[in-house]
Amino acid sequence: MSDEKIFEDVACTVCACVCDDLRVTVRDGRISDYQPFCSRIGNWFEQQNSRRSVPATRSGTEISLDTAIDETASILRQAKSPLFYGLSQSSTEGQRAAVALADRLGATIDTTASEGHAPSILALQQVGESTCSLGEIRNRADLVIYWGSDPIQWQPRHLERYSMRQGMLTPGGRSDRTLVVVDTKRTATSNLADIVLNIEPHQDFEALWTLRGLLQGIDPTDRASTGLPLDQLKDLARRMRSCRCGIIFFGYGLVLQPMGNHNVEALLQLVTDLNQETRFYARRMRVGGDVSGADSVLCWQTGYPFSVNFARGYPRYNPNEYSAADMLERGEPDAVVLVGSTRLESFPSAALKHLERIPTILIEHPYGVVPFQPELRITTAVYGIHRHGTAYRMDEVPIPLRPLLASTDPSDGDVLSRIHAAL
Repeated sequence: MSDEKIFEDVACTVCACVCDDLRVTVRDGRISDYQPFCSRIGNWFEQQNSRRSVPATRSGTEISLDTAIDETASILRQAKSPLFYGLSQSSTEGQRAAVALADRLGATIDTTASEGHAPSILALQQVGESTCSLGEIRNRADLVIYWGSDPIQWQPRHLERYSMRQGMLTPGGRSDRTLVVVDTKRTATSNLADIVLNIEPHQDFEALWTLRGLLQGIDPTDRASTGLPLDQLKDLARRMRSCRCGIIFFGYGLVLQPMGNHNVEALLQLVTDLNQETRFYARRMRVGGDVSGADSVLCWQTGYPFSVNFARGYPRYNPNEYSAADMLERGEPDAVVLVGSTRLESFPSAALKHLERIPTILIEHPYGVVPFQPELRITTAVYGIHRHGTAYRMDEVPIPLRPLLASTDPSDGDVLSRIHAAL
């Protein structure tokens, strides 16, 4: 007779939406069904069912967890410039343990934000941010703009849960809203939009600055570069000014450009201007499951969101000097600990080659993939699948996680704490 359990209101950490409304059926220790459907969840749950792991390996050869802990401690004890990187697939527990260990060692700690929304963070540090929770968008927003973002691909349930769902002031849901997509190419989200604006590549700053001028009654000169046809910008400015509540969700298409922080500064200043006439917000479209949590934990532990160095006994912040990719490209770290890490594929080839030359410890679930063979690999359980934890949604709202399946693997927080104790 099969053993079946049904879990209600389960949170998923595959993307930064951290949807917490799933109904998951576990039969005979395997996830057999989940509702509602999401195009990114199926493979993730299937990986949990096919989980076959060993506690730890050294250059691909199985060793015990205790041996891996001792050898990791020995490597870090001898290192003069250790680096910790990742944390976007972790939880508050693991992130705090990583910060504590980096502080103890005088190491550098960096998150995957340095390869993603770092320009956005730099921009909001310069000019501030008018923002809100996703719940407020669901209940109030009648104008939704996705700028350089394709949620259908990266955050599949974002529209149905927040920007197009029925709310207190939007009882008609989709029919009560205008959906605008601004991008350089046609995207999956464009197919659902009321208005699609095909902006010229690398002309986002010009378009945003022109919108600021139009709101002040200033037309651009005939020879000015505006990124979009002037009539389209005037129509968008009119819609922005006349909406009850608007939001611009911006993504990598806006951010990952040369001087992307200036694009985001222009957008944030545009939103500030709009709040003189109506209610308007901006919100980053994060990709990693708990990258917002990594930002938050580092901020409350060190005062800074990423790229933090403890070498002088206190935290110092410099996104170019202390970002993982830049340090590795310069050949500075002599030992690296990867914790819940992603986006290594975006590192320069010189950085990846240096990773292969130095001792690297990977603390990760058994199906995490890196483009090289780490010296030590320690297998961990997954928060929200095997362990309790906390993940931060893209709007910095903490969501509790609870286990669905049994596992004897330790959490990354347990592993890091044991390494700390072994020092």
